[in-house]
Amino acid sequence: MRIISGLARGRKLFTPGQTNSIRPTADRAKEALFSILGDKIYSANVLDLYTGTGALGLEALSRGARQVVMVDCHQKALEIAARNYATCFQNIEDIDKNAAIIIKHDLRRGLQLRSPKSPLPEHFDIILLDPPYGKNLVLNSLKDIDNSSLLTGDTIIVAEEASEELLPDSFAKLFLSGQRKYGDTSFWFYKVKENYELK
Repeated sequence: MRIISGLARGRKLFTPGQTNSIRPTADRAKEALFSILGDKIYSANVLDLYTGTGALGLEALSRGARQVVMVDCHQKALEIAARNYATCFQNIEDIDKNAAIIIKHDLRRGLQLRSPKSPLPEHFDIILLDPPYGKNLVLNSLKDIDNSSLLTGDTIIVAEEASEELLPDSFAKLFLSGQRKYGDTSFWFYKVKENYELK
């Protein structure tokens, strides 16, 4: 695994080896995803849920995201994500010291995120959602996102899940704007409904 493009292009990422709790997104699928997101990454506040190795969040940071908040409940995942961030960006002057915030939190308990060291953005432009497949975690987290105050009218939510799974076309605030399949992996893209008034 590696950073595909941007400031840290080509940097190799540490991975956990065989484990049931961390399943990194394949480089081919990751490259396709970021090609779809394109310039929307630039200067974005990105929330990377179930971050695992940090591969998606760090790719966003390499491609010009303003800040990435990476969340996971597994200590091993957080240690690998922190190591990958340090390895990829420690010698890059254009990256702010608070560009990546890593938080330990069990997302099965909701989205009440806290960071004792750095203030978190009130809203996110892109939310990446990549939990273990087939455990209903995507659906539950999408419901939490839909009920949250983290959204703007332009927020894009990307949910990664096994291709055979089905996700809803609509929530109270969100609607499914597209889906892309890459082998066993699919990405579902959600946006905020135009007629929904955010508070």
